Amino acid sequence: MTPERFRRLTEAYGAMPEHWPLAERAEAKALLAQRDPAVLAALAEARLLDLVLSRHDVAAPDSDLIRRILASAPSASPRQAASWKRPNWWISGAGLVGVGVAGIAAGVLAISLTAPFYGSGANPPSLFDQTGESTVFSNASDWSDQ
Repeated sequence: MTPERFRRLTEAYGAMPEHWPLAERAEAKALLAQRDPAVLAALAEARLLDLVLSRHDVAAPDSDLIRRILASAPSASPRQAASWKRPNWWISGAGLVGVGVAGIAAGVLAISLTAPFYGSGANPPSLFDQTGESTVFSNASDWSDQ
């Protein structure tokens, strides 16, 4: 273990070896036994921070604050309390129906684009006819004379 790793260890876990990871505890204690000044300085800084943190105390809330918080909380009637607990099972059903409708629409569109147009001829033209010999209107009557 290096002195830099020891410093990171004390910054993360503090000065007490009981709080250090078990896998690194033996190496850290061995490095500490060498009395390296950088290691001792890191341990002293960690002890100082541990002391400052241990002296910090949070005061308990007074009864007036507790009373005001409880008074401002919404009242929970049985009907209101149960409304947020009820699952919205119909949402998943509506989503399933929507996906089904979208699938049907996509299928109809795909079939309508690939199916040939049926006319009176023996070989009806297709939408994907690339020859240019027939068109959708090839079997229609000529309207130019009217």
